[in-house]
Amino acid sequence: MHFWTRITVGLLVSAVLATGIAAKKKPAKPAAANFSYYLLTLSWAPDFCAIPTNPKSPAECGKGRNVGFVVHGLWPQLDQGRLPQRCGGNPVSSDLVVVMLNYIPTEGLIQHEWSCHGTQSGLSQADYFAAMRKARDSVKIPPEFASLNRSVKWSPAEIEAKFEAANPGFPKGAFRTSCTKGSLQEARICFSKDLTPQACTASAGECNMQSMTVLPPQ
Repeated sequence: MHFWTRITVGLLVSAVLATGIAAKKKPAKPAAANFSYYLLTLSWAPDFCAIPTNPKSPAECGKGRNVGFVVHGLWPQLDQGRLPQRCGGNPVSSDLVVVMLNYIPTEGLIQHEWSCHGTQSGLSQADYFAAMRKARDSVKIPPEFASLNRSVKWSPAEIEAKFEAANPGFPKGAFRTSCTKGSLQEARICFSKDLTPQACTASAGECNMQSMTVLPPQ
């Protein structure tokens, strides 16, 4: 074999081997996400804890805990509906669970939110839960909820107006409510993919009752 030919072949082989080694070391990227926006859902713990069939954790439902809104999830949404749930993926690491227990009350819910929603975001576990924390930290809870010491009746529009007043930098229509059996279930806040607050679309849902009961924290 000609001297220069051997050098050329050797260089090509080295390049191929180096590329293969680099490819093995490079972690696989999550699948590309196909959704329109994020829906941050904040569950009103007094309502959840009042439903007898719901599993109750001391962290959320213990007497004297005085728990109000807790993070239910950060859901990738389509403009006209929710993504079909395809639960899967690796379990959330124990270190990340510890961090997220400051936002989500139980490990079981943390694992579920990653498996059925986070895996559809196109983000890694760390980035998905960082996005969840960033979205939650950007929302101020209206002071009326912190001082609530008795059941009250508020309309969906009144609750959404309270959130708008507490968060003047959010666009109109960024807040929605959901209800169950006549009581406040969740506050829902809409964000773009880059976590900029945005107006919600039809897929965010809306409580259609004229008024709902808002239970006080215990």
